[in-house]
Amino acid sequence: MTNKFSDAEIAAVYKTIEQRRDVRHFLPQPLPEDLMARLLHAAHNAPSVGFMQPWRFIRVSEPGLRAALHRIVEAERVKTAQALDEREDEFMRLKVEGIRECGEILVVALMEGRESHIFGRRTLPEMDLASVACAIQNIWLAARAEGIGMGWVSLFDPQQLGELLAMPAGAKPVAILCLGQVDAFYPKPMLELQGWAQRQPLETVMYDNAWGEVSAAVPDVPSVPTAAAGPMAHTRPMVATHPTAPADPNTAARTGSEPDPV
Repeated sequence: MTNKFSDAEIAAVYKTIEQRRDVRHFLPQPLPEDLMARLLHAAHNAPSVGFMQPWRFIRVSEPGLRAALHRIVEAERVKTAQALDEREDEFMRLKVEGIRECGEILVVALMEGRESHIFGRRTLPEMDLASVACAIQNIWLAARAEGIGMGWVSLFDPQQLGELLAMPAGAKPVAILCLGQVDAFYPKPMLELQGWAQRQPLETVMYDNAWGEVSAAVPDVPSVPTAAAGPMAHTRPMVATHPTAPADPNTAARTGSEPDPV
């Protein structure tokens, strides 16, 4: 297999996927410009339906805009909590964003004029959103490999956010990405650590030939090639503890990301 990566490279890819986290706790230092350039190039190299490349990135650097973003997210956080009924108090104790602490903020949006792109979207117009999600995942994995945390925030009113950032008619924001240096990465998804949800076993989401036909042979966790010192050796090790979400809702709002979307 002449196109195969080296064992060390393969191990680094799987390690990055496994250790990616939806991060909510950041250190305030800014990120180097060359690093941001690498992350944005990684995003722009994502696959897209019909090669339409529907993503648009807005880098938010003005403190006033960052504060306005936080107000929009906080308003939706309260509405989301109210919609959760009996889990309202539990939700309000979660840290659902790191907008005021992170080093960088990117708002990712769908471009305007998407209706003219038919290739791959005639029956599935939502494939433009799937394409943007691929770009976001590329940033996420590249950031993790660089030892940088990222959190995907979707608690906002799209119309309000679009107006704040002067988006044209037809464009739609889909993500606020918080990026920054971290003291450590969570050993598991934060919401799993805090008891909000658990990762489902693979056998509950895998079928053979038809929906509901439980797979007769669910694969075991595969072995991955290992290397003595892989490309991620410079990142901080995983730790057994994680920052605890504030018990007081007002404190949570001040320190205040949302359920891990993947």
